[in-house]
Amino acid sequence: MTGEPLRRVYGADHDDPDPGPEPGHEYVELVGGALDGQLLDVTGWTAEQRAGGALLITEFGLYGEGGRADYEPRPGDTARWDWQGDSA
Repeated sequence: MTGEPLRRVYGADHDDPDPGPEPGHEYVELVGGALDGQLLDVTGWTAEQRAGGALLITEFGLYGEGGRADYEPRPGDTARWDWQGDSA
């Protein structure tokens, strides 16, 4: 098998046969934490919304099902958002 590994988009169903990015969408890479390596679709987000980062629901973080993972844009590299911690 050649090429890059399949990149999963945050929120894609686990049984989705094609959970990867869609053409025409804009994504940021989530780095660290429970969602490490996933892509977050930020298509249509304003610069202000992107600057604020996101609290993303995840069942794999410190607080289990319903917990949230906090991601914020990496200074100097806004294509990657770094994990800041988990919250309930």
